[in-house]
Amino acid sequence: MRCTHVLGTRYSFKNQQQIPTNKPAIFVLNHQSMHDIPPIIWYMRKHHPKFVSKIELGKGIPSVSYNLRHGGSVLINRKDSRQSLTEIAKLGTYIEKHNRTAVIFPEGTRSKTGDPKKFHTTGLKVLIKKAPSALIVPISINNSWKMLKYGKFPFGLGNHITFEVHPPITSHGDINQLLEEVEKTVTQAIIPSA
Repeated sequence: MRCTHVLGTRYSFKNQQQIPTNKPAIFVLNHQSMHDIPPIIWYMRKHHPKFVSKIELGKGIPSVSYNLRHGGSVLINRKDSRQSLTEIAKLGTYIEKHNRTAVIFPEGTRSKTGDPKKFHTTGLKVLIKKAPSALIVPISINNSWKMLKYGKFPFGLGNHITFEVHPPITSHGDINQLLEEVEKTVTQAIIPSA
């Protein structure tokens, strides 16, 4: 994050929620770029966030790959749904037992324009099933996509990346209705790109 300040990047993290640290949580976010992740790690560090990440990130990125492999996160093969759901289930069990936080981007892949994509909720359903006491915390990200609007190089200049943490939701009642509420909460706070 500090390195991107050289490019004029600013980060705003709006969190007025009192999210307890003595129970598990599931952070549900829209996904715009790789710049979504460091602010979550830093600003929400007291919740010990663990990520659902694609298996390709487990190799070749100094520090990041090592942390994903050994820090409690799970690496999923998006071409193998059985492997993916097994790993997500392990993460759900882990956060329930150790009062940690799972971070999931239900869009699956990042939005290159910032406009929200439809949520794929199977993985989120597995997390909720395996961590029934977890609070569901919707978080909306804006302008992170602008860092990569020209591809991986050059980075965008002078961007203001914002994060908004919404009120936590307890997982009870109709799971499909719950997931609709979470998706609506996340996407309503996303600023359209055009």
